Amino acid sequence: MTDPHALRARMRTDLTAAMKARDKDAVAALRTGLAAVDNAEAVAAPQPSGPPATSEHVAGTTAGLGTAEVARRVLSLDDVHALVAAQVAERAAEADRYESLGRPDDAARLRREAEVLRAYLPG
Repeated sequence: MTDPHALRARMRTDLTAAMKARDKDAVAALRTGLAAVDNAEAVAAPQPSGPPATSEHVAGTTAGLGTAEVARRVLSLDDVHALVAAQVAERAAEADRYESLGRPDDAARLRREAEVLRAYLPG
């Protein structure tokens, strides 16, 4: 797979299937994985370029069509793989920590979630 959009689409399709199958571990892993990708695409809000807002009820508003819109960051497939790999590594580290704290059930859950996400990594 060479397209980051195709990978995200596959993750979303698998999320729907996991929700229908009531697979809590897969749902949790896919939701956080997709959220990590969505958050990485976000950019800092631009400074307002239009006239100042006149609303006293909403702070930080801008006036005019499109003055608050900004294009999202475009991620490469390697960027998406790096984000998913970081999610897998985070779960593995937390699973080890839970294991050392005597919580094997939580550790096993995190390892199952890591396995779900590992399926989206190359190799």
